Amino acid sequence: MAQNGDMAAGESTAYSPAPTPSGPPDLRFIHYNDVYHVEQGSKEPVGGIPRFKSVCDYYQHDPRFADQPGCLTLFSGDAFNPSLESSVTKGRHMVPALNLIETSAACLGNHDLDFGVEQFEYLAGMCRFPWLCSNVLDPDLGEGVALGRCKRSVMLTSSNGIKVGIMGLVEREWLDTINTLPPRLVFTEPDFVAKEIAAQLRAEGAEIVIALTHQREPNDEALAQALERGTLDIILSGHDHFYAHSVVNTTHVLRSRTDFKQLSYLGAWRHEDSNTSNPWTFRITRRDILSSIPADPQETEIVEKITASLKPKLEKPIGYTAAPLDARFTTVRLRESNYGNFVCDLMRFHYNADCCIIAAGTIRGDQVYGPGMLKVKDLLDCFPFEDPCVVIGLKGKAVVEALENAVSKYPALEGRFPQISGITFAFDPAKPGMHRCSEVKIAGAPVELEREYKLATRDYMVRGKDGFHSLALEEAGGTARSLVGDETGTLISTLLRQYFMSLKTLGRWKGWSADMGRFWRGVHDELHEVHPVREPLKPGEAVSGVEETGPGEEGVERTGQGQGVPSLVGKAMRQDPPQPHYQPDAKDDDNDHQHYHSDSENDTTTSRADLPAVPSGPNAQHAVAKRERELILIRKVMRKWWRLAGLKGHPALCDEHGEGEFGVFWTKGICPRLEGRIRMIRG
Repeated sequence: MAQNGDMAAGESTAYSPAPTPSGPPDLRFIHYNDVYHVEQGSKEPVGGIPRFKSVCDYYQHDPRFADQPGCLTLFSGDAFNPSLESSVTKGRHMVPALNLIETSAACLGNHDLDFGVEQFEYLAGMCRFPWLCSNVLDPDLGEGVALGRCKRSVMLTSSNGIKVGIMGLVEREWLDTINTLPPRLVFTEPDFVAKEIAAQLRAEGAEIVIALTHQREPNDEALAQALERGTLDIILSGHDHFYAHSVVNTTHVLRSRTDFKQLSYLGAWRHEDSNTSNPWTFRITRRDILSSIPADPQETEIVEKITASLKPKLEKPIGYTAAPLDARFTTVRLRESNYGNFVCDLMRFHYNADCCIIAAGTIRGDQVYGPGMLKVKDLLDCFPFEDPCVVIGLKGKAVVEALENAVSKYPALEGRFPQISGITFAFDPAKPGMHRCSEVKIAGAPVELEREYKLATRDYMVRGKDGFHSLALEEAGGTARSLVGDETGTLISTLLRQYFMSLKTLGRWKGWSADMGRFWRGVHDELHEVHPVREPLKPGEAVSGVEETGPGEEGVERTGQGQGVPSLVGKAMRQDPPQPHYQPDAKDDDNDHQHYHSDSENDTTTSRADLPAVPSGPNAQHAVAKRERELILIRKVMRKWWRLAGLKGHPALCDEHGEGEFGVFWTKGICPRLEGRIRMIRG
């Protein structure tokens, strides 16, 4: 551990008993929960793994604690998602970080399952500590086997010989919102399981029993209230993103905030009177991770490797579009966009909602994508925000008010302009703001003002941002009920990446489970009725000049002004040598832990011999003549694109191209469409 800096910085007392116990504690613990971003932030407490590791090292190994028992480090879940890094690595980058923190045991969190149960099992298998889930069983894995093959309990032994029994408990609420779980899970209420496992652990010699939980504070408090005193000695929780401590029915309940910005350090003293209902006294110290704390060099190196490894990952093709995806501000902030339609439909079908509204400011690309390959970078650049999708229940009149707000500033290029799904409406910009909308329909029927609808949107909007006060939740003074909250929802970029993975014919990652496939096939059934997909081409069928341009150069150049303008000359027309067709990445080495990355295209490879050859040799003259004919086709297509993207009027860049005109052999091509969902009345 680095020796410079202020290791006492950010230390405060969260709970101290009276009288304060004398002498060193009998047990020592570190607790943390809900960690996502590996790099430090810009505001205090800055957090970041390197400084967090320094504080952990301090409590675990500093000479000040040499005469005290070793420190056990306990984690209450949510590490593998959501973050920019995890949208690329599917959580793998967190494994070495959690291991180096010397985590002793962890409770399963909902976001640890965002990439499917099999991916979680894969990641958990690389961890040097057990993951716990005591009250959710998967009978398809065998009798008594927990979700994700987690352990139901674990017995740890402190360096002074004291046995510490630990279980992991989760709430039903977030299980009900995860669509990719196995179908036959058995959930048992936490208090019933806590009684059973606590008794087992004490029978096996546990002198203290700890529940690691991943559930909301009211559920933790209800758990403590439902148990007889002394069943659990302390509840260490996650899922909420705030720091809190309380004592309920003599049981301590603690959560340690989020994101490597805080942790809790606990000292535990055993009462001499073993007959008391609560034989342990705790002193709890809150630690804020401040910029004055030195950064651990080993974790700093890991963070640097993570960020360095992201760049090539971001350049990897993830999907293919056969229609231009219009993400220009001048489109999405003024009218219906085929890209907006596609993303809103994906959100609605993913969460089985009645409708979806996102503010156009959600779409940040300000360019036309394709036709052609889409890279991971394209998804993250266009949808960079890290607030998740949420689902709320609200009355029809609140939906209408949200639409009124969305078009109230038209024709200003406001980020509040709507992109929608499951909704159609007309608006008259000649009327005063908040009185412009008419003909509002949801699911094809006129909106019923007093009926409750399920609306998918962003967490940003249910916090009343951009004037969307009618979407505010009840706890924030609004009228909307939270159905899928911010702690359970998924990032739009993650939804898109999983969708494109579900289309691929080659190289799904090894964690793509049958349950993920089942769920995404259901999404396909609904989504592709609106936005059809093209079947992949067989190798050799793709039109030259489309596939043979490099990744990211499929016909549309992206200008510095953010305007996607079709290029008048293709790569071949600029007399560059022909390029080989795109080949999916070769299989990544899943055992290469040193580089802390994995990717989705790591299970199937295609031999370069299977790909069309570049013209050469005695048949070159014939090949050149064939290519000239292809160039004529390319010029025609380019002229069409140029016309559609002309400066006069507002281009409608959403045409599909003819069957077989565009495509690749490694995935299906998407064809997002316009549907006339938003109609402007020329007042």
